[in-house]
Amino acid sequence: MENTNRTNGPVPYGQAPKEEENPMESRAGELEKLTVDVGSYSFTALAAGPPDGPLALLLHGWPEFASSWTEVLLALGSAGYRAVAFDQRGYSTGARPAEVEQYAPDHLVADALAVADAQGARRFHLVGHDWGGMVAWALASAHPERLLSLAVLATPHPVALQQASAEDPDQYHRLDYVRFFRRPDGAAERSLLADHAARLRAAYLGRVPQHLVSENIRRLSEPGALTATLNWYRAVDDDLTVPAGRIAVPTLYIWGSEDAALGRNAATRTAGFIDGPYWFEILEGASHWLPEEAPGVVVPLLLKHLSAQG
Repeated sequence: MENTNRTNGPVPYGQAPKEEENPMESRAGELEKLTVDVGSYSFTALAAGPPDGPLALLLHGWPEFASSWTEVLLALGSAGYRAVAFDQRGYSTGARPAEVEQYAPDHLVADALAVADAQGARRFHLVGHDWGGMVAWALASAHPERLLSLAVLATPHPVALQQASAEDPDQYHRLDYVRFFRRPDGAAERSLLADHAARLRAAYLGRVPQHLVSENIRRLSEPGALTATLNWYRAVDDDLTVPAGRIAVPTLYIWGSEDAALGRNAATRTAGFIDGPYWFEILEGASHWLPEEAPGVVVPLLLKHLSAQG
């Protein structure tokens, strides 16, 4: 295993720019809007780049949608990749089953593979953030033959997170919100949406552009939407047990030092689960919301990683 550990920073991350200073909203109009049909489900998606370019499939987290990848999609598309991000199971209105067990990680992995198949990609680059990172780790360990490369933002390897949570009280309590989200009585939904979704809005810590926050909250306030996204948490154990083994594909892991949910212990343990080439990048001062908060740093790292893998 080639283990490259770098610290990028300090970088002046902080509050999201004011709307008049942030071009992301207007640039979103440059993206293609797609519908990807997979069996009985229909996924909405955003895309950029030439249709015959190497596929880079991007998986979003909670409480986000494909739009969280706007800047990354545009940059990868401009570099010649066919960059696609889809609203995953529960987030797409046409892929919102009622049963909690339908949100188990094996179904989420199967969705990602099916979307890649629909793009005609036998092998592809995979990029994930937050819960999308969990899915990415699981897919990479189970189906390494499908991947050209793996890149994960924020989320440590699932077993590294489980170990850190079991041994480190700080990491255990950072995941208290997960235990709350797993309650089946609707308490999480009521709390997050009360007072014009004040608690849900606060989760972004002021690091995500306001237009994205407002759109996320609008979509998550639709009947059944928030419950569907929280079912990702309810389909696994309290410690976010996701089936992921050792990783053989070339991997880039980017972690922000100010991540409130995922601490340094789990982040540094991740190297122990990588057998292939590994590049660990720490963004000092950055929070959990890396795709929206720090695209100017994330994009060059991704482009360097992807180009090295063909």
